[in-house]
Amino acid sequence: MGSALALALAVLAFSAAPAKAAADGRPGASPWQQTEQTALRLIAATETTGGARILSLGLHFKLKPGWKIYWRSPGDAGFPPRPDWSPSENLKTAVLHWPAPRRFEVLGMQTLGYTGEVVLPMAVELTDPAKPLRVAGAVNYLTCKEICIPYTAELALTLPRGPVQPSPFAHLIGRFQADVPGDGGLHGLAIERAETWTQGKTTLLLVTASAASPFQAPDLYAEGPPELAFSKPSVDFSNAGRTARLRIEVYGLDALEGPKPETLAGQSLTLTLIDGKRTAERRLTVAAGIGSAAGGATSLALILMLAVLGGLILNLMPCVLPVLSIKLLGVVGHGGGERRKVRLSFVASAAGILAAFGVLAAALIALKAAGMTVGWGIQFQQPWFLIAMTLMVTVFACNLWGFFEFRLLRWADDWGEHSTHTHGLGGHFLQGALATLLATPCSAPFLGTAVGFALARGPVEIGAVFAALGLGLALPFLAVALFPALATRLPKPGPWIVTFRRFLGLALAATGVWLLSVLATGVGFMAAAVVGALAAAAAGVLFLGRQRPDGAGLRTSAWLAAAVAAFLVPGWLGETPGGGKAAATALAPDPEAAQTLDALWTPFDEAAIPKLVAEGKTVFVDVTADWCLTCQVNKAFVLSASAVVAALKGPGVVVMKADWTLPDPGVSAYLARHQRYGIPFNAVYGPGAPKGVVLPELLSRKSVLDALEKAAGGKKTG
Repeated sequence: MGSALALALAVLAFSAAPAKAAADGRPGASPWQQTEQTALRLIAATETTGGARILSLGLHFKLKPGWKIYWRSPGDAGFPPRPDWSPSENLKTAVLHWPAPRRFEVLGMQTLGYTGEVVLPMAVELTDPAKPLRVAGAVNYLTCKEICIPYTAELALTLPRGPVQPSPFAHLIGRFQADVPGDGGLHGLAIERAETWTQGKTTLLLVTASAASPFQAPDLYAEGPPELAFSKPSVDFSNAGRTARLRIEVYGLDALEGPKPETLAGQSLTLTLIDGKRTAERRLTVAAGIGSAAGGATSLALILMLAVLGGLILNLMPCVLPVLSIKLLGVVGHGGGERRKVRLSFVASAAGILAAFGVLAAALIALKAAGMTVGWGIQFQQPWFLIAMTLMVTVFACNLWGFFEFRLLRWADDWGEHSTHTHGLGGHFLQGALATLLATPCSAPFLGTAVGFALARGPVEIGAVFAALGLGLALPFLAVALFPALATRLPKPGPWIVTFRRFLGLALAATGVWLLSVLATGVGFMAAAVVGALAAAAAGVLFLGRQRPDGAGLRTSAWLAAAVAAFLVPGWLGETPGGGKAAATALAPDPEAAQTLDALWTPFDEAAIPKLVAEGKTVFVDVTADWCLTCQVNKAFVLSASAVVAALKGPGVVVMKADWTLPDPGVSAYLARHQRYGIPFNAVYGPGAPKGVVLPELLSRKSVLDALEKAAGGKKTG
């Protein structure tokens, strides 16, 4: 970064006249080195070394009005202060820290720097803490107004041995040290990601940042290879002002050494975000974004293909199997039937799936715009949703058992006789919608990638990806609609189908029991028992209504009771203390190993992970929830396996469980930092992988053991 002007000024700096010294007898400070425009001295936070290995010093500048000096990355012109401490004694290292700068614009040129008074804090390390420290050397710096003048200041400061004693400058150094950007955690700022794309011949950098409270006037400084220059960002806000998307033009890619890249994809940049007194800094690798030559339409197309594939695989996950069993009944029930009616029924089911995914997408878009946490399956964290789903699967089970008929959309083709195995098109539509709702607590290969991509972006991407997921889940239904002979060539329905329906009804009833167990985890056993009793009572009323001639009134009462429960019980649940964990829905192959695993878990603490890794430990993180069936399958058949438990019990291994059964902002933020918005999510950290090894949604024993070994730096953990 720079210009011919900067180069010329750098050359002039070496011939600049030294600044004149002015005496200052205060302890912990060197004499002022004064010029007509500036004054510079070296200050320390202590008057003695105090036996410490690391001491805090600072370069203290005072500038006359209108004059400025430059930040470490000055922009289109200038150069920063450059100290040379080679004449020093007992000095091992000296590292300058840079407070957040201001942006200046002159004749279209952007520069970054400081005016007035500034201290550049400096952390110095002593070679021998038992000896005095002498910091001495020359500082070359440039000061500019309408003209630019380079100066060289000779500075020297000695700190003798002795008990530690704060100097008069400790507070001043600390004040400017507080302005040095960190990771943003103290200020509630986070730089989420950086993407690049091209617009015509212009290379663009898009940085997404978030804040705990709305942004005021954010600015962003990007640093990378010296050949690159970055414009002032334009900013768009969302999430009630708590999310900012900063768009920056990039120049100089053709000046980079080696092969000339078309975008910034793969480049490492240091990004400094400033919003008033709030700051954050992060170094990250730029990803190819939507609309770029590297990852534009092709990237979105790939994500959509992954979404279709993930939705298709979702048909094989345990969440969807109860509804697929109903559809299997529909296939059997069409044996010997008309091709047109087969097509209509399966198209109606596919339409229900797509409509439900559309509703999910719209709800997530609205929640995200309101600044709320979004994710795949988060509705299972809400008691009202679990109650509604329990009542819904109860209704479907009662229908399969013959307690009542679906008579929705009477104008639709009812296929002649209103027998116990037929539905109108409305019933098939509801089957598809139910399949979608029951699918959300499950994850599948490719699904997490697609959902994470969508929820990290805007409404268009969310809508497109969720439509692709719906298409994938609906593909088996559409296949039968396209080839109805798959159903019509089956044997005609007979008395045997009644037994088949009852069996499938039991599968749905088991799903209802599982939903109640999840509800019990969040709101307590007694509350879940009340809901279960209401569902059973509604089923009983429907059964009696089927047996009695005046059953229509009873069935109406059952529907009314279910509706009242759906509205009133959630409010009562909000006052019910949470209960114990529900019973496991699947048994591990090795129950003893499973019990050992349960004893190993420690509560999730993201802040402790870097400390544990620094101590040489390996940390296994499992983000799970009782409503996540894929999580339970992973636990039962992989994490509870004897070989995996032995590795997790190994010396130096810490296992953390992050429970997302109920809403948890900390867990949600952790997932978002990994570009994930659904579970299961497993990661392993260690000396060999301090940033973590992310595991696939469906675990295998080999993938877990390999990740543990990699994170441990190639050492076996058990």
